[in-house]
Amino acid sequence: MKLIVISLLFFGFSSAQQIIPNIELKIGTGELDTSIRLLILLTILSLAPSILIMTTSFIRIVIVLSLLRQALGVPTVPPNQVIVSLALFLTFFIMKPVFDKINQEAFQPLLKNQITDKVFFEKTSAIVKDFMLKNTRKESLKVFLDMANLPKEQKENIKSPQDVPLSVVIPAFMVSEITTAFQIVFLLYLPFLIIDLVVASILISMGILMIPPQIISLPFKIMLFVLANGWELVVLSLVRSYQ
Repeated sequence: MKLIVISLLFFGFSSAQQIIPNIELKIGTGELDTSIRLLILLTILSLAPSILIMTTSFIRIVIVLSLLRQALGVPTVPPNQVIVSLALFLTFFIMKPVFDKINQEAFQPLLKNQITDKVFFEKTSAIVKDFMLKNTRKESLKVFLDMANLPKEQKENIKSPQDVPLSVVIPAFMVSEITTAFQIVFLLYLPFLIIDLVVASILISMGILMIPPQIISLPFKIMLFVLANGWELVVLSLVRSYQ
């Protein structure tokens, strides 16, 4: 349910009007009819996976875990289903404070009819935007802000990162997540690369050229990774990178 709440954040009244142009939404009082709410929920539900990828920590986690397999030399182990499942549960673990804040400050008041739909969208948008801005590189935000070609009046009103529209924050956040993920993977690759170089040098010095070095180095890399509690360290580093 909380995932649907975040979905509603990015595809509110304007999206509904584009999807169902023959229905006029009267939101002068800030309230939506129950049938319209249900229609929006059912429509946006199909977009929930994409929204989860765009606005949460899923991008960084799944890239790091996927490329970690390449560094170990076992590109298919763990399977993709395991990697995606682990990334998904870690995403919910990392995003739990954000979800709790949305639930307390926006969703519960909405259920109790203490706030309108418009206020709910605004509060939810502000909470999620705050999370994305904390994990967005300033360089990426500036690049997308320059490419957005916003009206001059709107640019003049941007006094702080919180004033940047979501259409700019979301792609900047995604690019920042990909950049950070590759930086983490680079550091993870180094010890495994050293093992490959040492094994290759030993094989060449012994005159053994018919056996690929990767076959010999794989057990050593797995042993090193297990002895160092590699999975725990990687997961701990990913979680702490958002704190």
